[in-house]
Amino acid sequence: MDNKPTPTPLEELRSKIDETDLGILNLLNKRAGFVIEVGKIKSREQREFYAPEREREVLRRLSENNTGPFPTLALRNVFREIMSASLSLEKPIKIAFLGPVATFTHQACMQHFGLSGEFIPKKDIADVFDDVEKGRADFGVVPIENTTEGVVSHTLDMFVQSSLKISSEVMLEISLALLNKTGKASDIAKVCSHPHALAQCKFWIKNNLPNALVFDVSSTAMAAQMASEDTGTAAVASIAAASLYDLRVIEKNIEDNANNFTRFLVIGKNSSKKTGSDKTSVMFAIKDAPGALYTMLKPFAARNINLTKIESRPLKTKAWEYVFFVDMDGHITDEGVKAAVGELEGNCSFLKVLGSYAKSQY
Repeated sequence: MDNKPTPTPLEELRSKIDETDLGILNLLNKRAGFVIEVGKIKSREQREFYAPEREREVLRRLSENNTGPFPTLALRNVFREIMSASLSLEKPIKIAFLGPVATFTHQACMQHFGLSGEFIPKKDIADVFDDVEKGRADFGVVPIENTTEGVVSHTLDMFVQSSLKISSEVMLEISLALLNKTGKASDIAKVCSHPHALAQCKFWIKNNLPNALVFDVSSTAMAAQMASEDTGTAAVASIAAASLYDLRVIEKNIEDNANNFTRFLVIGKNSSKKTGSDKTSVMFAIKDAPGALYTMLKPFAARNINLTKIESRPLKTKAWEYVFFVDMDGHITDEGVKAAVGELEGNCSFLKVLGSYAKSQY
């Protein structure tokens, strides 16, 4: 006679979950086997091993077919990591970024490439470009603009002399925290961070720490490191930096503007293929002359092409000439975009297509 107790409803459900988990595990390994075969084909045919447009299509298809109750955002995050781990089976991907670790650029790297990438921190933006150009990294990630502080001019300037392309963009919501060693605001004599981070919370600091000295440093992570070494120093940085540098969080979300995003660019040696929801970036130089701006905009207005960003910088090699950076909706292979850029080129001293890439989904 079987005296085995009847499973409770909770035990039955947990058993079904365990069985499902094993099924997921088997399917993940089956998927990994297909990925390895794809990698072999790419290697034989000398194709690019990383295809951001393919990953974009996978996430789009899964999101559209998700009937719940599993949340779509969580689904995207799960498959982001599945694809990251799968890509590492084809070839470990190396990504240079403006470091050190625990900066917002580092977070943008992980958001875009997943946790299985090999992330290489660099001291400045020029070093990121150099690593990718010389093949020490497959891709680079650099900040380009912030909703509060505007454009990162050094990144724009690097494109003037670099042959690298933009392959993707990443939008990251920036949440700043005040960190120090003790967790006590009364211990703070000085506050340090990257100039952009300090500018994004200058009114909070003024109102809450009016007597503290404020210092610029090279990054939010550097500020966190300084705070970890001096109890009188506080850092404005991310929550991630607190755990990495063993700091206490005094206050979260101290940015003055709650709608605070930074846009990052993924740079590499090739553009991305068309996805249907794309953006194209170009740079060009024109002489300072009457009607120059009208001449620049006319080809796009005539074809009803939306320009999402226009930024100008002095051309350092020639006086009174300017280089313009323009973002527009569409892919360079689109008939209208291609024709507009071609017409514009005829009125420029030089023009360079920086890349076409999928619009950020975040």
